[in-house]
Amino acid sequence: MGARAGRAAGARDARGVSLERLILDTAVLIAAERAGDALDRLIGDEDDVAIAAVTAAELLVGVELADPRRRERRRRYVEALLETIPVEDYDLEAARAHAALLAHVCREGRPRGAHDLLVAATAVARARVVVTTDAAGFAGLPGVEVRAPR
Repeated sequence: MGARAGRAAGARDARGVSLERLILDTAVLIAAERAGDALDRLIGDEDDVAIAAVTAAELLVGVELADPRRRERRRRYVEALLETIPVEDYDLEAARAHAALLAHVCREGRPRGAHDLLVAATAVARARVVVTTDAAGFAGLPGVEVRAPR
């Protein structure tokens, strides 16, 4: 599941197997936690999966704000995710994509969630498909491909 920089979404590996370059939205990971689903149900063995840095922050905030009775279980879940799934940095390339997306939503007059735009910008900068349960939050953003979880 490690990052494979430079491959386009849907690229093929040396064996000709199609690799999907995915970026998981926070909502997908929270839904999986609530359902008790393992990550294997969300992603295929051949998928190249990552999360945006802002997604890591959102998950960590969830640990901090969790009810004391659930905090330790949530902390273990989040730490397992962060040890398993690479985190894509917010760098200059992502900032450029973010600026273009912010300008687009300003021009169209349809505001979006700040964190959704950061995930979308990271997806654009890294040629990844956003996997989310909230497709409407990403709909119509130029260069952003979205799919529902499996």
